[in-house]
Amino acid sequence: MTLTPADRAFQVDLRGLVDLLSHHLYSSPRVYLRELLQNAVDALTARRALEPDASADAFGIRLYADGSVVRVEDDGVGLSEADVHTFLATIGRSSKRAEGIAEQRGDFIGQFGIGLLSCFLVADEIHVLSRSARDPDAPAVEWRGHGDGSYSVRTLPASARPVPGTTVTLTPRGDAGEWTRPAQVQALGRHFGSLLRHPVVFDDGSGGAGVSVNPEPAPWARTYPTPGARSRALAAYGQEVFGFAPLDTIELDLPAVGLRGIACVLPEAVPAGRRHGHRVHVKGMLLSEQADEILPEWAFFVRCVIDAESLRPTASREALYEDDTLAAVRDALAERLREWIARAAASDPELLGRFLQTHHLAVKSLAVHDDEILRLLLPWLPFETTDGHTTLDEFARTHRTVLVTSSVEEFRQVAAIASAAGLGVVNGGYTYDRELVHRLPEIRPGASVADLDPATLTAHLDPVDRETELAAAAYLALARDALAVFDCDVALRTFHPASAPALLVDSREARHERTRSQLAREQEGGLWGDILGALRQEAPRAQLILNQLNPLVRTAVAIDEPELARTSAEALYGQAALLSRRPLRPAESSLINRSFLDLLAHALRKDSSLREDS
Repeated sequence: MTLTPADRAFQVDLRGLVDLLSHHLYSSPRVYLRELLQNAVDALTARRALEPDASADAFGIRLYADGSVVRVEDDGVGLSEADVHTFLATIGRSSKRAEGIAEQRGDFIGQFGIGLLSCFLVADEIHVLSRSARDPDAPAVEWRGHGDGSYSVRTLPASARPVPGTTVTLTPRGDAGEWTRPAQVQALGRHFGSLLRHPVVFDDGSGGAGVSVNPEPAPWARTYPTPGARSRALAAYGQEVFGFAPLDTIELDLPAVGLRGIACVLPEAVPAGRRHGHRVHVKGMLLSEQADEILPEWAFFVRCVIDAESLRPTASREALYEDDTLAAVRDALAERLREWIARAAASDPELLGRFLQTHHLAVKSLAVHDDEILRLLLPWLPFETTDGHTTLDEFARTHRTVLVTSSVEEFRQVAAIASAAGLGVVNGGYTYDRELVHRLPEIRPGASVADLDPATLTAHLDPVDRETELAAAAYLALARDALAVFDCDVALRTFHPASAPALLVDSREARHERTRSQLAREQEGGLWGDILGALRQEAPRAQLILNQLNPLVRTAVAIDEPELARTSAEALYGQAALLSRRPLRPAESSLINRSFLDLLAHALRKDSSLREDS
């Protein structure tokens, strides 16, 4: 384009640009080797397009590092002098966009044309020697780029590089030794290029034979004598990559996008919603070890290693570009995980049991939103019940009506008594549990599910005979008066186990309503009081149900001393509140301490009186 007198060309501060890359685009200087490998792989891809009949091992990549230089050499398509001026001297321009290759960009890893700049993260000078394979008579071309933004280009005799390809040589800076030592270069080559389709060899300059960086194809691309041998090999690879022995491995294969790999089922439970990073390769090159976007949020029980052809990397090539292809891949991989769960449910109950024991929360989160998984696995899922930890299917066979609490503390309050009364109660206080239990009739049409409320429980407690109730009337009246501050009624019943002196029936919703009512009374007359008053309902009362079968209760209801009767009622309330395992309010903690001290004081006074009488 011809610039008019009013136009100005952008001036690029290369040092500033390199600083931007190192601090904001790339996660670490180590990516320089990945970028060089990537350029080499793309050059080989273009060379094979020119020579499709060449043997599989005709072209390769060689890494060299001896502590003083780092060199990456490939047998790729190479660059002509015009290519060098066009692509190596223009930031942001990629050779993959030119010369009719644009429509074939899916064959190439890099598409942004800034990868070579990453070498300035570890070196102040980049030396490129290349010869184009497109012209048999092409000379060799030398390009030297410097960190200050300058470069030089010159042509050399063909003998300077007898065969087509490109050699990139870096002279590391003194502060870059961490990333350019021979052992580190070999490790980085293995890290980024272990699944590359082209042979990559490392040479440390010691004179020995080069070491292959990628001696074997990906484990899912190999053949095995038996399915068992394949399964063991995939599990061993998963353990090598992630550091744990998988509970099972799931093969992933999506031919439409050229994706293959494995999902490793974690052998230990993880918190719901915690997303693990997955290891994603694009055309064999490692893109990211933390690509959590490849699977849906509910699939936090697996970690994946995949290699894909059609996924697009971001400009840094360290994450995946969020587009329709990625969304479709995510949905397809989610379906593969569902299929694995369904297959385990149908053919491997032992594996399914171990999986559910470890990852029941993940499966519950999936079952809430996936009717197929709900149908397959709800009967197998473990729940906390009055019969202990058991599957919902087994529990529903024992109890015609399944009762479910709305909170863990409500289950703790009623579990022992409900079990003794023959009631089947499920703890619905854990994440997803109450919602899933209520969907049981969809799977078992004959099952009945209902929320547990205080009336349901108290209806199963036996009343005492009239004579016993009349004898305890005075005590119950004093107890109600003593516990009025907690909006708590007191009743006398008989229930099992006899070791339980009292049951405090009090839901979280009831406590919240009483607290709101109390605030409305305190704020009566003000704007806040009017708002609370408009919301006020008839405040539900708690119930302290005393167990006539318990020796402590039988002793307490016979007390004829009013103050001692009140103190014993407060002590019974405090004990029942503690047994409910819910958080105590400050007033309840104070009552427990006070009633204990009053009982001690009464015992000491009685002991003193007995000594005086004697």
